[in-house]
Amino acid sequence: MPSDTSPTVLSSRLGYLLKHAQLRYAQASAQALAPLGLDGRDLAVLAVLGSGVPLSQQEAADQLGVDRSTMVGVVDALEARALAERRRSPADRRKNIVELTDQGRALLRRAEHVRQDAERRFLAPLPAAEADTLLRALGTLAAEPGPQA
Repeated sequence: MPSDTSPTVLSSRLGYLLKHAQLRYAQASAQALAPLGLDGRDLAVLAVLGSGVPLSQQEAADQLGVDRSTMVGVVDALEARALAERRRSPADRRKNIVELTDQGRALLRRAEHVRQDAERRFLAPLPAAEADTLLRALGTLAAEPGPQA
């Protein structure tokens, strides 16, 4: 008799499936981005900063759901690689606006192609319509507010 924690018992549980699908995708994505010297978090930060809307470090951190000290460290690392730069906000001198450099924008374009290719390969076992449905469903679930305590 299988135990309650055996993969056959867990293979129909949403948490187990989401966790293991995410782990597989994170590994595939990490391998694809590694030659560019990026990881998934770096790419997310580049994407947010490259959105065309000037953002302060705090605004970018809020969009990414990371704490301020984490964001400072990531921006420091991007600045050290000449991918981003901080400048004072003309509207509020207490704020630092973080923008991508030309080099950062070029790397973001390359990384987005790599990410899209990795995503396509990851979703390849699914028919295109199912992959689209999965992405839409996950988008809906991710956008829903959490349960109220």
